[in-house]
Amino acid sequence: IQATQGHPVQFKKLSREMVYPMHPSSINGVEDMSTLAELHEAAIMHNLFMRYQRDNIYTNIGSILAAVNPYKQIAGLYDSTAVELYGKHQMGELPPHIFAVANECYRCLWKRHDSQCVLISGESGAGKTESTKLLLKFLSVMSQNSASTPLSERSTRVEQALVQSSPIMEAFGNAKTVYNNNSSRFGKFIQLHFSQNGNIQGGCIIDCIPH
Repeated sequence: IQATQGHPVQFKKLSREMVYPMHPSSINGVEDMSTLAELHEAAIMHNLFMRYQRDNIYTNIGSILAAVNPYKQIAGLYDSTAVELYGKHQMGELPPHIFAVANECYRCLWKRHDSQCVLISGESGAGKTESTKLLLKFLSVMSQNSASTPLSERSTRVEQALVQSSPIMEAFGNAKTVYNNNSSRFGKFIQLHFSQNGNIQGGCIIDCIPH
């Protein structure tokens, strides 16, 4: 018995016969956790940890992408080669990546002829702002439809304009927390407008301030 905040907590010992081994697919790790033989919290956390140890910070859960902040630079993860590679493949053909989500979103604009939305959620310091920047970077590069220019050399002016305006908006509602020094106190809705040719014509940022 261990006391926690004045309240006793009872721990129960489990016999070996009551504990079952994990399925091999849960032990070795998978790119899509919807394929795990055992879909529970322990298997999910173990799978994320195994992939994190190998610098695989992205893992799919069906159509959802789970990202773990590596708190370091991973060589080649977001360079121009990665942008060009994911821009040529459909979702599921390459390992999980935020560029795969961005590419699927961009392609669905033309497949479904309807607006698309990417929801980025997570606690303070999880990397939501960086993920947004990467999405904007990929969409901006893909929106340039010059066939004579390689994807890696295309302009990212719209992405830069939106990213550079973000600190101005954040200055009105950020606060220092135990996680970082500029935690947002509100959500943001970033809207991009595409032409019929697939080019970004403009965009806007709307602050979602809670009441």
